[in-house]
Amino acid sequence: MRFLATTATIMLMSTTALAQSAAPVTATSASLPASNPFAQASTLPFQAPPFDRIKSTDYAPALIAGMAAQRAEINAITRARSAPTFENTIAAMERSGRLLERASMAFYGVVGANTDDTLQKTQADLAPAFAAHQDAINLDPALFARVKTLYDKRQSLGLNPEQLQVLTLTYQGMVRSGAELSPADKRTLSTYNGQLSTLETAFQQKLLAAAKAGALVVDDKAKLAGLSEGEIAAAADAAKARGMAGKYVLTLQNTTQQPELATMQDRATREALFDASWTRAVKGDANDTRDTIEQIALLRAQKAKLLSFPTWADYVLQDQMAKTPKTALGFMQQLGTPVAAEQRREAAELQAQINATGGKFQLKPWDWDYYSEQVRKAKYDLNQDELKPYFEINKVLTDGVFYAANQLYGLTFKRRTDIPVYQPDVMVYEVSEANGTPVGLMYFDYWKRDNKNGGAWMSNFVNQSKLIGTKPVIYNVGNFTKPAAGQPALISFDDVTTMFHEFGHALHGLFANQTYPSVSGTNTARDFVEFPSQFNEHWALDPKVLPHYAVNYRTGQVIPPALVDKIKRAGTFNSGYSFGEALAAAEMDMSWHSLTAAQGKQDADAFEKQALAATGLDVADVPPRYRSTYFLHIWGNGYSAGYYAYSWTKMLSANAFNWFEQHGGMTRANGQRFRDMILSKGHTEDYAPMFRAFNGADPQVGPLLKDLGLNADGSRIAPAAAATTPVSDGPVTSPAPAKPASGGKSGK
Repeated sequence: MRFLATTATIMLMSTTALAQSAAPVTATSASLPASNPFAQASTLPFQAPPFDRIKSTDYAPALIAGMAAQRAEINAITRARSAPTFENTIAAMERSGRLLERASMAFYGVVGANTDDTLQKTQADLAPAFAAHQDAINLDPALFARVKTLYDKRQSLGLNPEQLQVLTLTYQGMVRSGAELSPADKRTLSTYNGQLSTLETAFQQKLLAAAKAGALVVDDKAKLAGLSEGEIAAAADAAKARGMAGKYVLTLQNTTQQPELATMQDRATREALFDASWTRAVKGDANDTRDTIEQIALLRAQKAKLLSFPTWADYVLQDQMAKTPKTALGFMQQLGTPVAAEQRREAAELQAQINATGGKFQLKPWDWDYYSEQVRKAKYDLNQDELKPYFEINKVLTDGVFYAANQLYGLTFKRRTDIPVYQPDVMVYEVSEANGTPVGLMYFDYWKRDNKNGGAWMSNFVNQSKLIGTKPVIYNVGNFTKPAAGQPALISFDDVTTMFHEFGHALHGLFANQTYPSVSGTNTARDFVEFPSQFNEHWALDPKVLPHYAVNYRTGQVIPPALVDKIKRAGTFNSGYSFGEALAAAEMDMSWHSLTAAQGKQDADAFEKQALAATGLDVADVPPRYRSTYFLHIWGNGYSAGYYAYSWTKMLSANAFNWFEQHGGMTRANGQRFRDMILSKGHTEDYAPMFRAFNGADPQVGPLLKDLGLNADGSRIAPAAAATTPVSDGPVTSPAPAKPASGGKSGK
């Protein structure tokens, strides 16, 4: 799964979106000198952040001033003597917070990708203030009275569809945020929100420190046998950077399994690396996250109860495409049986491989990737090392990711070296339509760093809005291993897929075409926002696209058809593992957030064990992609009770790609239709009808199972039949869709 970070609209942000700040900020304390880079809108192209002028110490005063300014703007709305209208209330709310948005979008982008001590202190110090600021707006009775007046007579106001949607979402968002609670309950809610924002920030910072401290230090190069010379050189560079010249450091990415486990020959070192990953945040030290997540889970359950929801999951899913935990769990349970059956088959194959090669031990999680790679080679004659020379990262980007976007949507890309960046490795491109009309700006930050969050994600530095007059400025962040000096930047095909995935999010943001920022671009539900990104992954193997970028960096040879055939035939290999680890994590997430307030604080270790056992999946051999203690998605980045969204949107993606296959594949006409009906819509329409209009039917799990190489009964699809025998389990439908609260997206 890829990790998406997005930035919620400031006006009505969720507690896990931007909300992170002790005492309410006052205008007196918030004067911002003109010398601060955020004092005025950026004069750079597309209002890109002036990172060459921004210092880490500039953010705190700008954020404080931004909160004060927005509060003054909201007060002006509520003090107006004129009767509420859409323009003087809803549109005025949408216009508010420009300073806060400028500063916060740049701040959270850099905090995630290039943090330092000053930034982390700012984040922690302001977390309660952000929560208080949010509550001051969402719980303002005078503001809610104006919004409710408009909502109650919405059908007679003569609004266009986007305006009606924005009004509806604003009203529903304020109700969900507690606007109808009693004054005493509002005070309790604000206490919960402040505590949650502080804990969520603490979790993120502890996890970043835990990952850095948990890196595996290896003294003997022989123990790294199996890794490429480039990987060993990178490990040596990482050690030098930490003052350990002569040693090797394997840094941790934020998943359970680590990339090196696929090729590392020494079993003891594999076990040590897996253990370093699995235990990174449970060492009983300052970076131990168990008590933090236990408190977060309890507070979320208590907040849900206060807002009249049985559980946090019920609260969260009310404004998602699935609508209820029952629908989401039912979807996951449809997949559980076939995936568990495949996991058992795969484990048996790997044990047979261990036995055949003289191993006298039982398969363990740290063996899985290593022996599955051997089985892959034996079954499909496919060696990942054979593939990597064809995937040089810059060529993948320009001749693969960009080329596919050009073929589907007519986009062109021009490198901009005159736009300042927050870190020297970051690349910037201007994006234009086929006729030269500017679309927006794109930043790419691909290399892993100790001061960068794990995973991969997309977000905005500037939101698109016709009301504000801004075009999108978007960034993609990855965590690929930077090659040593003089070495080519070669990546795996999984990394290639990640690049296409994150750029799918970018397209969703680039094609935003909304007037009002709260419904623009990727401001959509969790179980819809991953749909465009999952869909874009399909083009990595398209017969028109793959030969265009998969060129051997040494010889210039295009990837041969025989090797492409191996990739495709191996496409569903290990699907029980790769899909199952994410499915287990999603079910564990739902278990945490299906707790009631009456169940009290849980023991993280015991609860995790119980929740994983209840999935019915082979979690002993296939541990979840994220253990509770480093599950950044659900404790710090807005995916609580929403990690199922990756699987759900994989279903949407499989159905949509099936439509493309039935209608001529990669054509400009098909791309334009997808852009017009999905990518450019933002949240101006409800999700289920939007998808149905494009696809012609509700989504079915059949195309998803087909992508996994499985039938509904758990049997494998025979390779020869995989491309022609569809699987249908009937539609997965959600209840009649309701409109989610405004500003519903946040950190992947």
